[in-house]
Amino acid sequence: MNIANMTGLELMQAVARGDVPHPNMAITIPMKFVSVEKGVAIFEATADDRHINPLGGVHGGFAATVMDSVTGCAVHSMLDAGVGYGTIDLNVKMLKAVPKNTSLKAEGRVISMSNSLGVSQGKLVDETGKVYAYASATCMIMRPKAS
Repeated sequence: MNIANMTGLELMQAVARGDVPHPNMAITIPMKFVSVEKGVAIFEATADDRHINPLGGVHGGFAATVMDSVTGCAVHSMLDAGVGYGTIDLNVKMLKAVPKNTSLKAEGRVISMSNSLGVSQGKLVDETGKVYAYASATCMIMRPKAS
């Protein structure tokens, strides 16, 4: 399987199916695809003892990393093969303390795409729909230079 020839959506779906491994970041911050479609990425993420801050709570970087990943993957799902992206702005609002050892759902959705920018939003929720974090992200679209 040559990922260089896959669209963003094809690559994300291959990762979700297990045909392509999740990136190593998904080990550091335990998260995995639940589903992906054009413009929408849904992850499952669980904070554990590795994510505890000195005060005993889950470090805010956990939610920020999950939000960066899910909003970026939503944008990536809209891209053609050979086109990349990079987050240029991420705004995360921490609304509640993230619980430890609790499976949460992260959902990222594209709200605007242009030739050079993708804008997406995301939220981190529990099974009851309680929102722990909300984010908006702007991604720069990196297209190969014409030869």
